[in-house]
Parts: sequence; C-alpha cells; structure tokens
Amino acid sequence: MREENLIVYIPKSKKKYSSYEGEISQEVPNIINRNFNYTKPYEKTLTDNTEFILFDGKVYLSPLIDCYNGLPITWTIGKSPNSNLTNTMLEQAKIIIGNQRTIIHSDRGFHYRIPSWIERMDKYGFVRSMSKKGCSADNSMCEGFFGTIKNEFFYSKDWSKTKCDEFIIELNKYLNWFKNKRIKLRLFNLSSI
Repeated sequence: MREENLIVYIPKSKKKYSSYEGEISQEVPNIINRNFNYTKPYEKTLTDNTEFILFDGKVYLSPLIDCYNGLPITWTIGKSPNSNLTNTMLEQAKIIIGNQRTIIHSDRGFHYRIPSWIERMDKYGFVRSMSKKGCSADNSMCEGFFGTIKNEFFYSKDWSKTKCDEFIIELNKYLNWFKNKRIKLRLFNLSSI
C-alpha cells in the first residue's frame, strides 16, 4: 500500500447517542441496596414503568410492588408514560398504605425526579430510594415482576389485532388475578387471599 501510495479510509466514529442531560434533582441514596426481603407489608416497595407495544400504539404500566410478598399494591395503566401515570399510582398507594412509613425505591427516571413526584412523596411521608444510574439490578425485583407478567400474559398470546383500549382492560383483569388469586412460592404456594 505504501508503494502504491494507497491510504485506507477510516470513517470517523459517530458519537454514541445519549438522552442523558444531567441530573434534574438532588441525588437520592439507595436505601434498599438490593435487599428485597422484608418481614412486614408496605415497609419496602419498588416501582418502575414498562411498556407493551401493540399495533395501534403503546400501553404503559406503572405498579408499586411490595417487597414483603412480591405482589403489586396498586398500579396505573395508560397510553402515555407521563407524570400523571406515576403520580396517580402514588396517590392510590397512599390510600392503601395510609400513614405507615414506606420506602419507595425507583430507578433514576424523570418520573421520580420531577417536583410533582417529590412533593407527593414528602406530603405522604414516604421515603425515596433510588438505584444507581444505569444499574437495573438495583431494582431487579420490579424488573422480575415485569418479566413474569410479560411471559405469562403478554408474550404467550397473540395481541396483533388487539387495540390499546381493549388491552388495558385485559391487563387490568390479569393484574387483579395476579394480585389476588395467583399462587406464589413466597406465600407457601398460596394466593394472597
């Protein structure tokens, strides 16, 4: 190549895309620290969002999972992953949990760092805990919940002709069954009721 004065063209690497724009609120400690076992209901809880892709759009689920039994305490379902989805779930949780001191662990998503979420957490007396940036293992019990419902409910059926509104109804039915009737090893092969 030197003899012929040939040069190899090496394209400049493009900068990898990142949506990260910096911290939008003060850092919160990871109180849960991957210790998902607890002896009493509502003391340690986990939250996150997941999406289901359908032919006419997406559906988003925002649950609150109890570390005591691995079951959802409450959830909201919507067509947009906005703050209303997570804030409404938190309002429902307050009604169920009451005044008990509860740790709510989340990832570092914007839903859990915006003023409306932080104000509600403070108002309700809930304690914030957050995963390290980009560390899904810190919230693995919640991720495991998503894996279970997607394997049992979503991937096992043909949703190709199901509209988002119909899917929301079916997902709600499934989550009610999951919470109230599905047996769990953690509950000695019993349901929660």
